[in-house]
Amino acid sequence: MQYFRKTISRLNKRLSLKLAASLLAGSTLIASLLGFLRDRIFNTLYYTTYPTGADAYTVAFAVPDFMFVILVSGALSVSFIPVFNQRLNSGNKRSAWELSTSILNLMALATLAASILMIIFAEPLVRYVVGPGLDESSRALASSMMRVMAVSPFLFAVATVLTSMQQAVGRFAFFALAPAVYNIGILIGLMYFTDGITLFGQVIFEGGIMGVALGVVLGAMLQLIVSSLGLIGMGFDYQFKIFWKNKGFRRVLRLLPPRSLDQGIDYINSIVEINLASRMVASSVRAYQQATTLAYMPINLIGVAISTAAYPKMTERLVEGRPDLFKAELISVLRVIIWLALPVAVLFFFARGYVVNFIVNGGDPYMASILGVLAIGIVFRSIYFISARSFYAQQDTRTPMYISFFTIGANIVLAVWLSMGLDMGVEGLAWAVVITSILEVTILFYLMSKRIQNLFDAEFLHAVGRMAISAFVAGIITYLMVLMVPLEADDNSIWITFPKFALISAVSFAAYFAFSYLMRLSETKPIVGRFKQIYYLVRKMIARHVS
Repeated sequence: MQYFRKTISRLNKRLSLKLAASLLAGSTLIASLLGFLRDRIFNTLYYTTYPTGADAYTVAFAVPDFMFVILVSGALSVSFIPVFNQRLNSGNKRSAWELSTSILNLMALATLAASILMIIFAEPLVRYVVGPGLDESSRALASSMMRVMAVSPFLFAVATVLTSMQQAVGRFAFFALAPAVYNIGILIGLMYFTDGITLFGQVIFEGGIMGVALGVVLGAMLQLIVSSLGLIGMGFDYQFKIFWKNKGFRRVLRLLPPRSLDQGIDYINSIVEINLASRMVASSVRAYQQATTLAYMPINLIGVAISTAAYPKMTERLVEGRPDLFKAELISVLRVIIWLALPVAVLFFFARGYVVNFIVNGGDPYMASILGVLAIGIVFRSIYFISARSFYAQQDTRTPMYISFFTIGANIVLAVWLSMGLDMGVEGLAWAVVITSILEVTILFYLMSKRIQNLFDAEFLHAVGRMAISAFVAGIITYLMVLMVPLEADDNSIWITFPKFALISAVSFAAYFAFSYLMRLSETKPIVGRFKQIYYLVRKMIARHVS
């Protein structure tokens, strides 16, 4: 028990920006790999053999996810953390604990009410909102799974409040672990619950695809347990009460609706996309969702992880009254995100067949074609998170909300026009996402440049230009590598395809890094420095061994 407490104490230490970003990126990678395994098992069991069931499962996720997104999700962290930070930095712990306990109780009550409504209205929600194109049996299945998964927003809400408190004080360990254990819960559902559950010789659950829905609930429960461990040592004073008179709580309530609407409007677009995809050929809903998940893997790994780690520091700079340091932090983080996202976007575009093969045994041309379009938007979606957080750090949640209203409206119009009007099918949905991603980031940074003079100076623009040249050269090399190491029709094993993909990736990234170094991009310096340290260390070891 003492060893356990010491381990928890070490994990709960405040982390530096670099260490926090590395931890979040690493945990995101682990969670993504577990997600790959989860999706590969699911697609093997259902996507290729039971496509309508796979579509029903994807549709069932839509409304619970929407409820969590609009009530909690990123809305809470970006609204809560700056206000919570102000209370802690001023030494007013009592106000900070009253604020956090009030938010925790409010979110728990709101999501509990939403869960009950989803259980009651699951069937009409599927029939008229998210899955009107499904056949009758698929709609019934989706409704049943939605009722099972309806409890997950409540569990996620409590976990999110707890991890937001930890982020505010620089604790990222258990926040980083949460997505991984969520995927572990779903994997348990896939590998065990789908075979049925027996207790004392009696079959209490017959199994099938409904077992995956039970795995989702288990994953949410595990995530809540892990998130709770991060509170150890914080001194959090929880009370079963909402402190309506707390000024910080009132401040968060004023900031929360714009961001919640921003998140909600963004997710309404996802529901529209699912609605449209359900009207197309069987498996279209699942194929589009899977391609989107693959595209978001590097976005989460780069854009979300780095922006999340940088956000508390950015808010502190403004609290300290140092807008100059805020600008420097913003530009530095933006450059790193662009530099990292560009080669990944190139790789995902040219090697999209390999990427899809990791989650669909033998690959899937339909899904790969969708991913090829979405790969074009990886850079802009990665940039979006730091561009939006630059406003949130200034406690301005309304500007991103208004921009989202416009861009999501444009996205819905484009999605309907491209997919249905121009008969582009699911690829039309992907093109709509790419176009509006570019538009949204452009507007956000245009407005931010009005607030911060010389935000994008000549040095920054030249650096981005050199990154683009390096990515172009890497793209040519990646394309040639794909031609030299093609994905064969009989490459059904991941053990065959992964070495090929690893070779293509290694050559592509090496080419990009080499040209970045030749272009004298400062982002290469830390990596070169680390390689030099390793080189000199190896030389010393060899010299000692020889002597």
